[in-house]
Amino acid sequence: MNPEDAGPTQIVRTIQPMTQSFPQTWTARILTAPPLIAPARQYVYPQHIPGEEDAMNRGALLLDVKPAASPNFLATCALGFREPSLPTGIFACPRPDDLLAIAGGYAYLIDTRAPDHCLHLPLRPVTQVLPAPTAGLILLAGFHNVLALDAAGIRWQSARLSWEGITLTHTDADHLHGTGWNLHTDREVPFTVDLLTGAHHGGGFTG
Repeated sequence: MNPEDAGPTQIVRTIQPMTQSFPQTWTARILTAPPLIAPARQYVYPQHIPGEEDAMNRGALLLDVKPAASPNFLATCALGFREPSLPTGIFACPRPDDLLAIAGGYAYLIDTRAPDHCLHLPLRPVTQVLPAPTAGLILLAGFHNVLALDAAGIRWQSARLSWEGITLTHTDADHLHGTGWNLHTDREVPFTVDLLTGAHHGGGFTG
């Protein structure tokens, strides 16, 4: 199913496989339809975000999540955009109890032990996810910036790296490597970002 066709009650079926780069205390599966018997605990994200009252009209990612020490719950994550190229899927995080759900470029950091606590990440849309387990980070690219999550939540968000569009290529012991687009030369320019601080060198933005 194409996310462009998702309606108010439809579920997004275009997904990425769950990343197993970090240990986790939960299991989860992506549903293609609401369960016939719904669990007692149900949560809808985003929670109380001004301007997102009609978010579910774009479609949703539906998750059945089973924490290690409590009953399962149903998470309904609103689709950010109906653009098929944007990522949708579930990812393990540096903190074992956390689950990162991405639905059409909207990213939700869910505490599976207390799922009423969900952080709707400010990077919108997320265009790429790159785990960096050696550094204890999961890296998210947007159109202009990169955001890093660690076990405590958001560690840093980089300065602008591109006029429009970022590609994350790889990490080494200390740095993230990628490219950002330069408007004036119409070229992809390499950058490096310090994994500890988020400070960068290079990139395509010269504003």
